[in-house]
Amino acid sequence: MDDKALRQNIIDELDFEPSINAANIGVAVEKGVVTLTGHVESYAEKIAAERAVERVRGVRAVAQEIEVRYAGHQRRADDEIAQRSLDIINWSVQVPSDSIKVEVENGWITLKGTVEWQYQKRAAESAVRRLSGVRGVSNLIEIKPHLAASDVRQKIMNALKRKAEVEADNIRVVVDNDKVILEGTVKAWFERNLAERAAWSAPGVKDVEDRLSIG
Repeated sequence: MDDKALRQNIIDELDFEPSINAANIGVAVEKGVVTLTGHVESYAEKIAAERAVERVRGVRAVAQEIEVRYAGHQRRADDEIAQRSLDIINWSVQVPSDSIKVEVENGWITLKGTVEWQYQKRAAESAVRRLSGVRGVSNLIEIKPHLAASDVRQKIMNALKRKAEVEADNIRVVVDNDKVILEGTVKAWFERNLAERAAWSAPGVKDVEDRLSIG
């Protein structure tokens, strides 16, 4: 697929996604690398745009340059955002709230602390990025593994083989202590994301290095 056709497919996908107002989003494509520019009305919408682009076959990488511009009545003070962030984390059954610290500066949330699982780290970020007034999120939460990583590789390979969308035979998994390295090829960006999620879902994994290529 050439860049012109890929760009049109991306524009169509952005227009199709109901959670995005794509009127002010610009799309440029060069050799499968997509650059998103322009502005949206919330951080959640910015993330939704990136996720929509990643779903399009032929996308090799995404450069996210979209700005978040809130209307005046939607702006929130940092202390208000911080308190609402703590509240929504406390309400989440997936996140150990006593392990998470929240810092806010100019609408940008920084999450710190320690959890045992990657899904808990992601759940904390997912919870706060939908709040009004948020311009961005830095997720600095660390993962403290509670199991040895000796059988991590087999668990990941088994997880990959259970996913019909991923050709597990084309993926190599290397485990170095609590770090997982993914090598090989996949056919599309979303398959790469599936492989990453499989790696993160294994107990004891603290870091994933994705060396997968799309071809």
